[in-house]
Amino acid sequence: MEVHEIKYFLAVCDTLNFTRAAERCNVSQPSLTRAIQSLEAELGAGPLIARERANTHLTELGRLMHPYCRDVLDRLELARSTARTYAAATNQILHLGLMCTIGPTRMVRLLELLTQQHPAIKLRLKDGNAEELQAQLASGELDAAIYCKPTALSEEFHVLPLYEERFVVAFPPAHAWNSRSEISFRDLHEQPYLNRINCEYNDHIDAILEELGVKPSYPYESERDDWIQAMVMAGLGCTTIPEYAVSIAGLPCRPLTGPPVSRTVNLVTVRGRPHGAAVGALVHAVKRHDWAR
Repeated sequence: MEVHEIKYFLAVCDTLNFTRAAERCNVSQPSLTRAIQSLEAELGAGPLIARERANTHLTELGRLMHPYCRDVLDRLELARSTARTYAAATNQILHLGLMCTIGPTRMVRLLELLTQQHPAIKLRLKDGNAEELQAQLASGELDAAIYCKPTALSEEFHVLPLYEERFVVAFPPAHAWNSRSEISFRDLHEQPYLNRINCEYNDHIDAILEELGVKPSYPYESERDDWIQAMVMAGLGCTTIPEYAVSIAGLPCRPLTGPPVSRTVNLVTVRGRPHGAAVGALVHAVKRHDWAR
């Protein structure tokens, strides 16, 4: 089965006219006809197209084969596009921002896929909070950034959602909450709460606490999530944190409810800005990555 035979067949499917299909494919009508006859012979199940004077239409077999042929052509074009991106990405530097509150596990799997398929890309990672990354993205210091905010981003940015994660409450191993299946905002009242300074949802969570009249105590705070988690594990208090950002093994966590809070992590680029092949390779990797793992 030849690629041009599939292309000619799809052209006839679109136009239902051999003359117009031949013009679209820039071949003579006899050549197009012979190619389709060859395709029919290779399939060996009968004609794909019926021609009755001025009426050209797909046979039942033709209608059945149409989506398969379309898929073959689409996959071939995707393969060619991936190959072009791979070739163009050679020796390019990708400046990528990663929000400091994003857990490393899922991002490492993505970066592993990217470097496996494009080993010549030189990756430069920049850590920061959401506001810092957005400013660096807008100024051109970053080619792309992975972050999220509780409010929608402006039209200046193109947003590609990666995955959603809910917020959980992390608490000490000896806490009474161990027997619970979930923790509500009201349960945080008068509890020692360790504040994650860089959390982009702090204002959102504070607003919910204020609306509910819930008043935790705030004995400690830190810019580093790993320190906050270590202090929780040591029994110094509890905290709220996105579920995939938990990095300490054995740290007890339960879903936060009443109301639940979740965030969508995005790949963000500047809309309309010309991007190099390295950014294209990253987008390809993001779309192929299995975020359910």
